[in-house]
Amino acid sequence: MRGPAMIACLALALVLESAGHGQGRIALVDRIVAVVNNDVVTASELNERVASALRELRRQGTPAPEPAALEKQMLERLILEKAQLQLARDTGLKVDEVQIDRAIERIAETNKLTLLAFRKALEADGVSFERFREDLRLQIVLTRLREREVEDKIQVGDSEIDLYLAEAGDADSKAGSPGAEYNLAHILVRLPDQAAPERIEQARARAEKVVAEARSGADFAKLAASYSDGGDALQGGAMGWRQQDRLPEIFATALKELRPGEVSGVLRSPAGFHVLKVLDRRGASAAIGGAPVTQTHARHILVRTNEIVSETDARRRLTDLRERVVTGGANFADLARLHSEDGSAARGGDLDWVYPGDTVPDFERAMNALKPGEISEPVKTPFGWHLIQVLERRTADVSAERRRLTARQALRDRKIDEAYQEWLRQLRDRTYVEIKLEER
Repeated sequence: MRGPAMIACLALALVLESAGHGQGRIALVDRIVAVVNNDVVTASELNERVASALRELRRQGTPAPEPAALEKQMLERLILEKAQLQLARDTGLKVDEVQIDRAIERIAETNKLTLLAFRKALEADGVSFERFREDLRLQIVLTRLREREVEDKIQVGDSEIDLYLAEAGDADSKAGSPGAEYNLAHILVRLPDQAAPERIEQARARAEKVVAEARSGADFAKLAASYSDGGDALQGGAMGWRQQDRLPEIFATALKELRPGEVSGVLRSPAGFHVLKVLDRRGASAAIGGAPVTQTHARHILVRTNEIVSETDARRRLTDLRERVVTGGANFADLARLHSEDGSAARGGDLDWVYPGDTVPDFERAMNALKPGEISEPVKTPFGWHLIQVLERRTADVSAERRRLTARQALRDRKIDEAYQEWLRQLRDRTYVEIKLEER
């Protein structure tokens, strides 16, 4: 057991002296539910996270799992967060107050609010400014840690690119080709490194139970919230639209045999056991072959969602802007300069000539459905909500240099998710954890 003296001090720190009526009375204000190295997870932290998870599930219309299952999921997520934050702190990765201030100012500006108005809007929505600030700090630290520990270390060799391009050239017309796209949901049952045989079989049985229930008609989103150790568990395991060639190989191989609505068998990776569900599938043109491709000259207006701007608000705002252009004669570029929350705003939302694969699938699909001069209805992507206008189209050859660049990025994306899950597993394995949840 590591750091017992430190843990004892942390436990004592949870006991405060009350000054009520001048009497020195000791009152227990919180309870430790897990020890994580030299840190702890308290009951109040866990309860707050469970309540937040329930709000998120209700917002999405996803049935909540059993209370004990959800509590266990949230505790494991808190443990992983504590472990990552400790690693960041121990290795000197931190976000100073000035950086947090600037990030909050940028968020307020994108919402067209002063800092004071932004703070009042947060509090009116039931979110304390201090909690928002700390959550923002947490997300920035975790993102930078992932970039440093995982993404910056991913390498793609020239031989891998050569093989990828050769396979792409042969497979474009086949089912399950690299050009295919899948809307996926995913459940991960994580395994520790060098797990004992009985632990492996327990995890496998858990994953097989998921497969059996899913194939019997159980709600996959609820199964993900109940069983998945993945970061997308509370989103029903939703991965969104993903190109097959940018998925881990074990996923890409399994998808060749699946149709929309079907659930995979149990898949094994170094991180643990996986179960996939195909929500939808569509063909996709890939900008990696040697044939000419269609380029689109487009512009857009982006409205991001956050604690202040809801999905409904963003969509309504863009619907109003579209109406001003279509029926009121307003200039799209002028509105983009005023309202878009994207780096292209200064250029009137101009994205220049876009190749297939340059944008996220939802954006590309909406863009491809437009004729030159048309403006889309509001379109949702992982970045927020967009209005898209197509200006013109042309056919152009894809240069050899661009084909290799596209292939390199696809291979990099394929490796990142798998590497990140493996890194989390290794971090969790080397973290001292003592669960005290049952003592509550």
